[in-house]
Amino acid sequence: MDTDNLRLFVMAAELLNISAAGRALGIAPAVASARLAKLEQELGVELLRRTTRKVSLSLDGSDFLPYAREILAQSDAARAILGGTKAGPKGILRFAAPSSFAQRHIMPLLPKFHETYPELTLDLRLSDTRFDAIEGSFDLALRSAPLTDSSLRGRKLADDTRVLCAAPSYVETHGMPKTPAELQNHEFIAWSDLEPRPLIGPGGEAATLNPSDMICRAILDDGDAQREATIAGAGISINSLWSVSEELASGRLVRLLPGWRMNDHSVLWLVYPRSNVLTPKTRFFIDFLIANLGNRPDWRDHAGSAAPA
Repeated sequence: MDTDNLRLFVMAAELLNISAAGRALGIAPAVASARLAKLEQELGVELLRRTTRKVSLSLDGSDFLPYAREILAQSDAARAILGGTKAGPKGILRFAAPSSFAQRHIMPLLPKFHETYPELTLDLRLSDTRFDAIEGSFDLALRSAPLTDSSLRGRKLADDTRVLCAAPSYVETHGMPKTPAELQNHEFIAWSDLEPRPLIGPGGEAATLNPSDMICRAILDDGDAQREATIAGAGISINSLWSVSEELASGRLVRLLPGWRMNDHSVLWLVYPRSNVLTPKTRFFIDFLIANLGNRPDWRDHAGSAAPA
């Protein structure tokens, strides 16, 4: 199979527009249609359904798409290793990330990224709910969890220390808990699973934060909303330092139980399916994110600031 025709098919499948895919690759619309028809004839299946109004993937096309991407990835990686191309990364890179992290830390980097890699388009899929990197056919995904999935490979981006926070106004009204046991009956801004969370103290002491022992009047599934509710004084919440380091430094939030943190071994990983070749465009993006966001000292564990009792 002609890899140029495969690249055209992948682009048309992503854009659901044959003419636009052709233009993106410098091919006239009529020539693009003819090339896709030739590919379908070679394979003996219809990959794309065309009507006068729209283009959509057929079932065969949907099944074939990940293999087409893999063939192109292998080809691009082989050419890059042999020095077959002097150009920078091109095409579309599909990247999934938690919305709260992306809005706070990746969106401000987009101008710099576009200037550095002008021919690479980021297709960003953002959500604070859990996603499947393989089922979603992502080139790369940011995951905040221990890397235990054997079907994935990854590189560490940064630490993901999670701490207890509250607004100064909340502490003034409800008091400053001194020990994990004193969290009982405090108001808590919870995540949707309401599962107990393990805590570890400065000397390795173990404790548990159990939402059922607290007053949960707000249950949220978005990190930005959780941070803003905490700043407003709605209660105590668990936050990653990458989400609240600026607010802790400015005093808009205070850290409760300094020295204690969530004992969940969470790390920010950049992951991709183990079956995938690490394409040049994915490697460039990983290196870019690590250079700009990795090894942040304000995201590591520190005592923070405690409000007066």
